[in-house]
Amino acid sequence: MTNQPTPENGAGNAKISAENRGSILQRGGEELLLEKVDDRFAVNATSKEAAWDLANHFPAERKVGMAPPKLTEFMVDPAQSDQVMQEIRALDQVNYASHIYQFKDNPGSQVYLTNQITIQFAPQVNADTIAAISQEFGLEQVKPISSIPNTFVFQLTASATENPVKIANRLITRQGILTVEPNIIVRQQSHYRPQDSLYSKQWYLNHSGGSDLASGSHVFAEQAWEMTRGSRAIAVAIMDDGVDLNHPDFQGLGKIVAPRDFKGKDFLPTPDETNEDHGTACAGVAVAEENGYGVVGAAPECALMPIRTTGFLDDETIEELFGWAADRGASVISCSWGPSAVYYPPSLRQKAAITRAATAGRDGKGCVIVFAAGNANRPTNGTVNESGWQNNAISGATKWLGGFTAHPDVIAVSACTSLNKKAAYSNWGAEISVCAPSNNAPPGLGLPNLGYVYTPPQIRVPLRGLGVFTADRVEDRGYDRTNFTSGFGGTSSACPLVAGVAALVLSANPELTAQEVRQILQQTADKIIDTDADPQLGLRKGTYESNGRCDWFGYGKVNAAKAVQAAVQRRSPLSSTRSVSAQVLTPTAIPDSNASGLISVLQINDSATIRDIQISVGIDHTYLGDIEVSLISPVGTVILLQGRTLGRRTQLQAVYTVQTTPTLRRLLGQSAGGRWQLRVVDVIANDTGTLNFWKLTLGV
Repeated sequence: MTNQPTPENGAGNAKISAENRGSILQRGGEELLLEKVDDRFAVNATSKEAAWDLANHFPAERKVGMAPPKLTEFMVDPAQSDQVMQEIRALDQVNYASHIYQFKDNPGSQVYLTNQITIQFAPQVNADTIAAISQEFGLEQVKPISSIPNTFVFQLTASATENPVKIANRLITRQGILTVEPNIIVRQQSHYRPQDSLYSKQWYLNHSGGSDLASGSHVFAEQAWEMTRGSRAIAVAIMDDGVDLNHPDFQGLGKIVAPRDFKGKDFLPTPDETNEDHGTACAGVAVAEENGYGVVGAAPECALMPIRTTGFLDDETIEELFGWAADRGASVISCSWGPSAVYYPPSLRQKAAITRAATAGRDGKGCVIVFAAGNANRPTNGTVNESGWQNNAISGATKWLGGFTAHPDVIAVSACTSLNKKAAYSNWGAEISVCAPSNNAPPGLGLPNLGYVYTPPQIRVPLRGLGVFTADRVEDRGYDRTNFTSGFGGTSSACPLVAGVAALVLSANPELTAQEVRQILQQTADKIIDTDADPQLGLRKGTYESNGRCDWFGYGKVNAAKAVQAAVQRRSPLSSTRSVSAQVLTPTAIPDSNASGLISVLQINDSATIRDIQISVGIDHTYLGDIEVSLISPVGTVILLQGRTLGRRTQLQAVYTVQTTPTLRRLLGQSAGGRWQLRVVDVIANDTGTLNFWKLTLGV
């Protein structure tokens, strides 16, 4: 490598300088820039009492309720921060202490370090080499990641001389190491807090018209209920801030299954703090019981699995949340939350935990995982030229990444209104699967530490649309002073509505896989159209491309009646009975430092439906860290097979499958026939290489 890489372009992990080693976070195959919060640090001690006692002996103030459960946060004079933290680290009662960080250009996005690190080794790296590396860096192996070969979780021991961020940046330069990620913790942020005045009743399930109600803006629940109202065998997991299990609409024999409180560390996930109202409202939208009282959920006869989160997100938390739901029989998992960060790629462990639930849950059929797209009116994965933020906190070309909403096994849900228009706040992008009706309101980022409510620029036109009527905490402890609220909304409400419809689909046909449920929801969705410009950014993304989707609404507004009918009619999934394949064996030079790259084409003449896919690739290159490899299907779907994570390796002979590369599942159900392309891009100049061969095998 001749060019000097920068943290922004992620190239050349081997070239990370000593001064940058502590400010670059290895995350999801990317390098993210971190900044220290100068006046804060966090401590993990042998007990909470031991941590609290530190404030009596050091010039540091304990910040109550600020840190994740296993950490205690302290405020200190920035000039004394390093010295105080060094003295605290030396104490016997302190397991570890570390600075608190934030993502660069994302103030308020506090990042806490743990003492864990995940390492993915190349297949040829043996146990003796792994043990030697562990000893060299002061690491102790904790457990393997069962779904990813030769990948382990380690924790730092007393002999470790650097923090996990620095260790990761040293290890990523080593031959035979594919991925290294520290386990970080960020705060969980619900996508919506009601801010509108009260509205009336559950128009979003079914209506026959009225003020601010467009024809067909509901999900046609009544027609679906003629076929099924749900089944207790189908459980919907509501992962949120707690569910008021005393509410009359969550009563009934067998209604509650496998409850879990990860915050209170018990099995009663009821809210016990102010403002913990979100989960109750979400549960009401999805599965409120039909009992002659109150509201009715989209799938009223399905079971409810209430899971109270800690309010923070790290690798272990995601593993525990999705592991609990999948292992205890959840059919559908509803998540109306996301990370409190503008740009957040999930870690290797987090992605693996979601993939495991989506593929191994339900005895191998997979849990249907539904995520709210978010309420900032920003792309789920894209760039916006930002201006007008308070204190100029964000400006210029800003990358947005919703983290979990971009996971290929997730159904990302945007919001439309009672007028069949885009909800002004709803996030959008290529990752949106379907939309569902909700309220309308100004866009809200939901990062309270940034000190503002709405994302700029300010909207100056009236926003029409009814709100969502749903369950609320009983008595006077919720959003309203009754057992119900009519001010709920956001993609937080759209998400459990889709989760409820998915539960109806599985009630009608429990043999469907998670992937088939997703296909049914997309194929039966109503193609609502919004030709108006977005009132905030002036964008027009409400019409559909030739592939049948658009960035605002995905494949359209979910239709419960059509989806349930399709589930009833669909036969049991067929396994692949034969395969078709083609290959290119002629070595071809890869253009150096060329954004267009090398395009190699294969023609498949069989138009059968794809049920499995495998791609074999062979490349020689003097620095594989420069290389990106993508597969392009005949309909234009682009799947990144290999990112720039191979570092100094010079030979690549890899096989990519739906198990190793989950994004390939997007191609299942498409026609095999047509022009398939492999694109190989060499991003940085001076190092060169050759595509030796590639082979495409399709199970049909």
